[in-house]
Amino acid sequence: MTDKALLEGGPDDLRGRIVPITPPGQELKIPHRGGYEHFKVTTRHQDSDEGRLTVYEWWERTEVAE
Repeated sequence: MTDKALLEGGPDDLRGRIVPITPPGQELKIPHRGGYEHFKVTTRHQDSDEGRLTVYEWWERTEVAE
């Protein structure tokens, strides 16, 4: 079974707020509009259509150097 996370915060146009996490408990780096949105694990959980998920909270964006 793949663990999944619920993403909270970040850009309004970020698609896919439920994402797989491997391994659980690590920072998530989501590619988005030429950069990465970074999410940190929290101690919170939220019920969803896919079960009870750990909430990851947005904390910064980094740009990809060209």
